[in-house]
Amino acid sequence: MIRTLEEARQFVLDKRICSIFAKDGTDIPSLWDHVDLPEKQPGEKGWGERVSAVWTWKNQLPAEFPTEIFYGKIKGGTAVLMAMDHLADVHFPAAHVPPDGLDRLARVILGKIELEPWDTTALRRVILEEVGGTKSAFATALTKLQVTLNIVRLNDPDVERDTWVPFREQYLDIWARHVDPGPTDRE
Repeated sequence: MIRTLEEARQFVLDKRICSIFAKDGTDIPSLWDHVDLPEKQPGEKGWGERVSAVWTWKNQLPAEFPTEIFYGKIKGGTAVLMAMDHLADVHFPAAHVPPDGLDRLARVILGKIELEPWDTTALRRVILEEVGGTKSAFATALTKLQVTLNIVRLNDPDVERDTWVPFREQYLDIWARHVDPGPTDRE
């Protein structure tokens, strides 16, 4: 059972991929189900030790171990942590969809993120003002961009809000390997 950040790190590396919280309908293990910390007690304020640890670790693991652990979403919108080699060798080739395969709203959001990092709240406000639509449509498009590995959460331990950057900026080696290998030696 997991009680520390280091144990959570080892769990992710051993399992290759895990969901953050338990989710029905997926066959991958969940970090939540393996954490042995107390639940919120009656009368206790806040989330409780278990929820606080898992919520913190989902951002802390990829920020502190950026060459080992990836945070993102998979098909169905499930939030996951995965070993970086699993991302590079298995997940990225299977999950990436180029922008031209996405709907218009997702492409507009991606265009903004390609210009500069955006936190979710500010980005949603600007997109709804400029493009219109609903919060739900925005959330769906943002999730689709994560699932298709066009955007990722910025791995910066000092950034508290979910802030989005292009996948290729944060994981250029994986991007170059599968999408844009660059010039060959013959050129």
